[in-house]
Amino acid sequence: MFGFRYIKTRPTQYVIQHRNGRPRREGAGLAFWYFAPSSSIVVVPTASVNEPFIFPEVTADFQEVTVQGQVTYRVADPRRTSALLDFSFGPRGTYVSEDPQKLSQRLIDQVQVAMRAQVQALTLKDVLASGQAMVARVADQLRSHPTVEELGLELLGLSVLAVKPKPETAKALEAETREALLRQADEAVYVRRNAAVAQERTIKENEYATAIAVEIKKREVREAQLEAERSVQERELQLRRNEMAGKVGLEEQNKELVALSSANAREEADAKAYGLSAMMRSLGDGDPRILQALASVGMNPGQLMAVAFRDLAGNAAKIGQLNVSPDLLREMLQPQASR
Repeated sequence: MFGFRYIKTRPTQYVIQHRNGRPRREGAGLAFWYFAPSSSIVVVPTASVNEPFIFPEVTADFQEVTVQGQVTYRVADPRRTSALLDFSFGPRGTYVSEDPQKLSQRLIDQVQVAMRAQVQALTLKDVLASGQAMVARVADQLRSHPTVEELGLELLGLSVLAVKPKPETAKALEAETREALLRQADEAVYVRRNAAVAQERTIKENEYATAIAVEIKKREVREAQLEAERSVQERELQLRRNEMAGKVGLEEQNKELVALSSANAREEADAKAYGLSAMMRSLGDGDPRILQALASVGMNPGQLMAVAFRDLAGNAAKIGQLNVSPDLLREMLQPQASR
């Protein structure tokens, strides 16, 4: 009424009241009455703003990538910002120009310029691999950039959410990386197999060393056994030699005994022969009948009868007839049967 109006701002809004071309009142979160015909109100938002961005760039090896991210900023110097851009409020509580909407675009343009310089200096693989380092360099450039300082802005944060190459390029990189991973896997398998072979070789060498040690021990045991057997054989041979020596000595004694016995028997035979020869010489001149009579001394009846029949046989030419009765034969044979 009568041109007076009331304005109330939030704490994140910086208000400047100009009257007759001069700032009369300013501050954050103010509420006051003002005379509209002679006053202009500037409201600059100081809250943090998140602005997403996405733009294509070309790397040093002429590969196109798409950089996607967001930038966070706030108006740190509202007076400087309002001096460059029109943040005037109209009677209906809206901005009278489109400058407030252009503030974010100006900052995003600076982000794109700084990001393009970084991307064009790197190859595709380096761009994909150096996300954080690239973001840090771009953020440092923006904080000290003259345009950002002139606009009174403060960069709160910069993040790159994705750096994507073209689909066919991504497939080629995936294939190359996949092949590299497969080669690494093959190398890992090769190393593992080599390690297994080396371990197996070590195990085999240990087994062979153990087998050799066992064979050496067996040989030592066999040599000890042979040495023991040789000692036993030598002992047995010595015993046999002693036994044979004893037998040889015994045979020598037997030989001497036989020789002595033979000599004694020979002397005894010589003595008997001498006696018989002496007897024969003494009887050689005697009557044979006397000798027969002497020989019949001590004979049994049967022998006497045999002698008698011999004499009869000797005088058979003189005997005409000889009768022998059965009783006589029985008497002659009875002693023979009784024996």
